[in-house]
Amino acid sequence: MFSGIVEGTAQVTSICREEGNIHFTLSSPFEESLAIDQSIAHNGVCLTVVSLQEDKTYTVTAIQETLDRSNLGFLHVGDFVNVERSMLLNSRLDGHIVQGHVDCTATCVDRREADGSHYFQFKYQVTPDMARKGYTTVEKGSVCINGVSLTVCNSTDDSFEVAIIPYTLEHTNFRYIERGSVVNLEFDIIGKYLAKLKDFD
Repeated sequence: MFSGIVEGTAQVTSICREEGNIHFTLSSPFEESLAIDQSIAHNGVCLTVVSLQEDKTYTVTAIQETLDRSNLGFLHVGDFVNVERSMLLNSRLDGHIVQGHVDCTATCVDRREADGSHYFQFKYQVTPDMARKGYTTVEKGSVCINGVSLTVCNSTDDSFEVAIIPYTLEHTNFRYIERGSVVNLEFDIIGKYLAKLKDFD
């Protein structure tokens, strides 16, 4: 379980494909606390640490299902991913409840600066079945983009905007997102439960 408050970025140092899986080796902004079997969100995807290297890098493995639903398959050596360790039970929930289970990807269709902040507009493919499952956004609701907990504005059936403050832009990989960039989306778990309960009406 995560909060969507990114702790830093990790750089991809090696990519190794093994059948349908991909092993990613990354540098760590918190190498002193890493352990085998630890869960870390990478661009919002919960992955398990499978090995630690002496050069303070670590390796995680993404299966085909994860690659199909996320942007991890597009990564190259040198790319940066947002990382967050799992939430402590005695911590404040500064973001929102994030499971680390990415629902789909979205494409950035616009980026603009306004009064010191940056506005990003994202568009995603949505089917009626997805909408019935709660894979949608609502005005002023929460959404997780590349692991970052954000507030939705200008929500439509298949697009929405978020505003990024300078601090978030500097400390996450949002600084690299441009028109055409593909990002990971995890929709609000509360909305998914409400959508499921509606099926019983």
